[in-house]
Amino acid sequence: MNRKNKNQFRMQTAELGKSLRNNKTLYLFLLLPIVYFIIFKYVPMFGNIIAFRKYIPGQSYFGVSWEGFRYFEMFLKDEAFWNVFKNTVVLSGLSLLICFPIPILFSLLLNEIMQKKVKKVVQSLTIVPRFLSVVVVVAMMNALLSPSTGIVNTIIEKLGGEAIYFMNEPFWFRIIYIISELWQFLGWNSIIYMAVLSSADQEQYEAAMVDGAGKIKQAIHITLPMMLPTIAINLIIALGNILNIGFEKVLLMYTPTTYETADIIQTFVYRVGLMNANYSYGTAVGLFQGVISLSLLWAANRITNKRWGCGLW
Repeated sequence: MNRKNKNQFRMQTAELGKSLRNNKTLYLFLLLPIVYFIIFKYVPMFGNIIAFRKYIPGQSYFGVSWEGFRYFEMFLKDEAFWNVFKNTVVLSGLSLLICFPIPILFSLLLNEIMQKKVKKVVQSLTIVPRFLSVVVVVAMMNALLSPSTGIVNTIIEKLGGEAIYFMNEPFWFRIIYIISELWQFLGWNSIIYMAVLSSADQEQYEAAMVDGAGKIKQAIHITLPMMLPTIAINLIIALGNILNIGFEKVLLMYTPTTYETADIIQTFVYRVGLMNANYSYGTAVGLFQGVISLSLLWAANRITNKRWGCGLW
């Protein structure tokens, strides 16, 4: 390291020390999240080694013998796994296709409400479901869709139809799941778009109105381009999590009769890896899922950077 680099290093170290002293309270607040992520996110990553080693409960944390890709070959040849993989992709794809664009449309429509009090009330009412626990949401669905006392089946029977066992039929599982996700997260997912719209340059809209542009043209040529970086980043994150759909909700909703469409990778790992104590097999499936998610995240970010220049990195 030459003298110039040494001086530059000293200056950077001095600036870092000064920043730590001046903002020590903020850094103390940051310490707890850092410790949390290290203990519960990064340290467990070392446990992925048992995807390649035979793990026996009560013995070495890193397994007792090297098995290579044996567990990967097991699930790649397992027909049950591929059915689970298909269910995960279909459910995630439908959820992304429906639940991703609707909050954008909702924020555009909400932004057109001129009365601020009405806008706040509507936005607050749509945000409230986000704070309900998954257990409460599933219990509400069971109550509403009950074949004997549920209001939905009561209406169907009043109209001359027969009661439907919604929660026990494979056909209805995906529909119910997506509707519940949309209801629970519509307002919450629209917050970030509303924040972008609230900071919009009103002069552009006034100029567009002078030129005779209506609301639709304003949305297409002004609002959507302004929201594009935010939409692109959220899309990248959504694609990266496409295989990580709501494990808790699916676990509470599904029954053996709905495994055909409801069983996903996370519930498969839970059932095979934890319930059957086949930890190495479950870890191999989870690692496979993580590699695919990372690949999708990388590909989506690269395409977004190349097309719009607004990726995550």
